[in-house]
Amino acid sequence: MADAGLFVTGTDTDCGKTLIAQGLLQAYADRGRRVAGLKPVAAGAIATPAGLRNDDALALQARCEPPEPYDAVNPYCFAPPIAPHIAAAEAGTRIAPEPILAARDRLAARHDLLVVEGAGGWRVPLGDDWDLADLAVLLGYPVVLVVGLRLGCLNHALLTRDAVLGRGLPLAGWVANALPGPMARAQENLEALHARMMVPCLGEIPRLAPPDPVLVAARLRLPEI
Repeated sequence: MADAGLFVTGTDTDCGKTLIAQGLLQAYADRGRRVAGLKPVAAGAIATPAGLRNDDALALQARCEPPEPYDAVNPYCFAPPIAPHIAAAEAGTRIAPEPILAARDRLAARHDLLVVEGAGGWRVPLGDDWDLADLAVLLGYPVVLVVGLRLGCLNHALLTRDAVLGRGLPLAGWVANALPGPMARAQENLEALHARMMVPCLGEIPRLAPPDPVLVAARLRLPEI
């Protein structure tokens, strides 16, 4: 049973968590690890004959080795692309930790290493009394912080770093991910992150068109887990 895992969080929504999570899965698989991705909660999905399907969860499912069914990778899936606790309330359900931990245990029994991707940022609510930070603590994995390079990323990155460490979790490192569109003084912002983050930089990912997890994997320095 796998004890090894990483929890991938980000400075905000659409910062590149899924791409980096795919890259991590690919890189560890290239090292011979049996890997699986887990997207505990996804909001924003299309209806298919097999049920709701979220693009991020499908991307993680595609990197599982050996393969896993969709429901094993994404225990909670909601159609509207809104905050998960609101989507759950509208669907008449409650996001609870037990199904997520059960999904983790099932994947861990068949794989050497899990990469768990959060939703949005570090403190996204999952219900009235818990959020993604609480879930990360329950899982107990080291955290990888994806920093989407855009105006405001310095503040978001440093606040998220402090919040992760404040919950007692190890921060394995951060990844700088270039986002579509221009960013004024991008290099200066990157240098400021290197000077201030005080945890390892695991990679700098340029804009990729189209995004390619194999290219991302080649640019990542993997935590030893």
